[in-house]
Amino acid sequence: MHALFQALLTQPIFNLFVGLYNLIPDVGVVILVITILIKLVLYPSTNKSIKAQKDLTELQPKLEALKKKYAGDQQKIAQETMALYKEHKVNPFGSCLPLLIQLPIFLALYSVLSSVFSGAKFDLLYSFVKNPEQINSVTLGLFDLSKNDNIFLALLAGGAQFAQAKMFTRKQPPKTAGPGAKDESMTAMMNKQMTYFMPVITVMIGYQLPGGLALYWFLSTGITALQQVILFRKHDGTGPSATTTFINKKDNNVIEGKISE
Repeated sequence: MHALFQALLTQPIFNLFVGLYNLIPDVGVVILVITILIKLVLYPSTNKSIKAQKDLTELQPKLEALKKKYAGDQQKIAQETMALYKEHKVNPFGSCLPLLIQLPIFLALYSVLSSVFSGAKFDLLYSFVKNPEQINSVTLGLFDLSKNDNIFLALLAGGAQFAQAKMFTRKQPPKTAGPGAKDESMTAMMNKQMTYFMPVITVMIGYQLPGGLALYWFLSTGITALQQVILFRKHDGTGPSATTTFINKKDNNVIEGKISE
């Protein structure tokens, strides 16, 4: 398994990294180029993931209404939930695919950075890739990307994670939504907690990783956030006056409403 992983991911990324470094002798720029290339390859699946995640967020009020309408009947809730997914053509697992793909790439990049900065594994180079013998781990004359504990890059990664998650935060419902809006407020509150919790975890993990990985995390998340902005504007004009949905507790129906930031 290790040999297969190395042949399919680690070695190609290693050769791509070294080949780019031969052309652009700055590891930070090389990581940027590699991140863009990976994002281009994953663009279709990432687009599907973003759409699936947004669709799930927008279905939350209707899912909450189902739980109230069939309270105590878990089988009926499950059946109606699946019917709701089918009606709106939502795949509840659609947002997981890019994460599953990104994890092995992240691990491969970790191995590559460990190798290039230590000068090891140059024997993995393809015959047509020049061996630079040594790679300077300092980018822009400022950051040593081989070192851990880079709080600046860790904070950048956390900030990008926050910006990305913030786009999926459900807005608090207006008072005119009725008493049932309380449940929607609780959902929005939980989403908000996750919006702030995940960036903190990102900073903590990024601080313990080599600076090169923290930089990749920041760039990758930032590009994904930009992709979300473009996709949202293209499909439904997400903005200050976007339409959202709320639960009316009185009859367990879902109503539409306009919100403002």
